[in-house]
Amino acid sequence: MRTAEEFRQFYREELRPALSRLEARRRTILRRGLIVLVVWLGVVAIATLLVLSPADGGWVSIGIIALVGLAFPSIVVALPMNRYRDDFKQQVIRPIVRFLGEELRYEPGSPVPESVYHDSQIFLRPPDRYRGDDLVRGRVGRTELQFSELHTEYRSRGTDSEGRSHGSWHTIFRGLFFAADFHKNFRGTTLVLPDTAERLLGGFGKMLQSFNRARGELMKLEDPEFERLFVVYGDDQIEARYILSPSLMERITEFRRRAGRPVYLSFVRSRVYVAIGYDRELFEPRFYRSILGLKTVAGYFEDLRLALGIVDDLNLNTRIWSKV
Repeated sequence: MRTAEEFRQFYREELRPALSRLEARRRTILRRGLIVLVVWLGVVAIATLLVLSPADGGWVSIGIIALVGLAFPSIVVALPMNRYRDDFKQQVIRPIVRFLGEELRYEPGSPVPESVYHDSQIFLRPPDRYRGDDLVRGRVGRTELQFSELHTEYRSRGTDSEGRSHGSWHTIFRGLFFAADFHKNFRGTTLVLPDTAERLLGGFGKMLQSFNRARGELMKLEDPEFERLFVVYGDDQIEARYILSPSLMERITEFRRRAGRPVYLSFVRSRVYVAIGYDRELFEPRFYRSILGLKTVAGYFEDLRLALGIVDDLNLNTRIWSKV
């Protein structure tokens, strides 16, 4: 895996020139947007004074004109902003992906397929809205993989006090979703989920976890640190312990510590799935602040390296088993 020092050199030699050009475009878009906004608001204000009189009950109409006036400069800025975003991904994120692995492909407008998300069995509730982008797929060593940013949601419906129906959107998962070959055909399913219940409720939380039959059988393992961070469900005790060897539990624990955020795993039909929760967008350019500087761009590198590092963290390139 590439080091931070190698990335600093790559930034100086290849990324900095592209970032300088993009930064000039970003400033130009903002400057033109501000000019358009000021001019258009002036036109709206003059038109309002000439056409309408508040004394005649025209405040609502004035408000409508003002909103239309604000919408116009927003549209003027949005189009070049979208092109800027697309070019940023092509000129910055794509080269970073290529820097991390020649056998990797980057598809900025695509997510991990929804079928892959469902195959993982990590999240029980089917999403009503499935969105994502920045798909990376290919090979690291001997391991085929894919990952992308995902945001899945479900919709709840209700009625207010006057009987009018309304709906609300709720997040199921938001973050980075990873899938790879584990080179072993599993008979059953093993789930490794964040152990929030026991951390919050202690022994009572562990008892509640044992009632979660939709997940399968609750499994007790012999690694105290792993047990503190995760709860394990499965439908085959022997196979789950075979998969979650002491060394793999130690590796998962270390990965969770380094990620510093919720981590979910599942082992299903020869594949491993990892979901890492984030509360921010991962590979989007900043628009209202400068994009120059190694520290800013290094964040994209570290997020990508964390995902690709799962191959080494879980020792996926070491073929302990043969597929059957």
